[in-house]
Amino acid sequence: MKADTQTIDILLLGSGGREHALAAKLAASPRAGKLYIAPGNGGTASCGENVVLDDCDPAAVAAFAQSHGCGLVVIGPEAPLVAGVADAVRAAGIPCFGPGAEGAQMEGSKLFSKQLMERAGIPTAAYGSFTDEASALAYVREQGAPLVVKADGLAAGKGVIVATELSQAEEAVRECFGGTFGDAGNTVVIEEMLVGPECSLLAFTDGKTVRPMATSQDHKRALEGDLGPNTGGMGVYSPVP
Repeated sequence: MKADTQTIDILLLGSGGREHALAAKLAASPRAGKLYIAPGNGGTASCGENVVLDDCDPAAVAAFAQSHGCGLVVIGPEAPLVAGVADAVRAAGIPCFGPGAEGAQMEGSKLFSKQLMERAGIPTAAYGSFTDEASALAYVREQGAPLVVKADGLAAGKGVIVATELSQAEEAVRECFGGTFGDAGNTVVIEEMLVGPECSLLAFTDGKTVRPMATSQDHKRALEGDLGPNTGGMGVYSPVP
């Protein structure tokens, strides 16, 4: 059978290093036609056309993809997924790479993910969840350090505080409920600290077939020697030995 050589125009959402890498690979495909990146960055500008578009507005993204004849939308960041952008794009009849809002809750709410793992019998660190500062502080003092304090919602990778001292855990709780992470800190998850190397194994699925990717290890702590706070990611290597 003759290979399909028809090209498709693509809309890529996001503005980080991840989107630069995605844009470069998409642009290199012989199947790619016009590539739009919203909002993009200096790196993505060399791969396609950066456009002004609110990537967390489902209606606006779907309308742009339709009006520009895009045959595929690829979503990089978590926030547009949680906002339901993928649902809106698919409802408009356009294929979209990324889960709908319901599936994205596994990333958008740490408490949702913990409860899901409990129901499915998936091992996970012991934890407590709280919606008020006093109860969270009482739990921290009862458990003692080390602990991991997490703002429940999306916080650009910065809402997880590894507290090796009780005072650090208490301060992290106060930061969450004090508005440091906005609405993401309205609920706080406090976990036991697990010690050991981190390994991520991601997979693509259409609901029936699962295709695993290579293992990877993310390094989130800022500063030399991992002495700084968590970030959205300082670097990653793959595969993991």
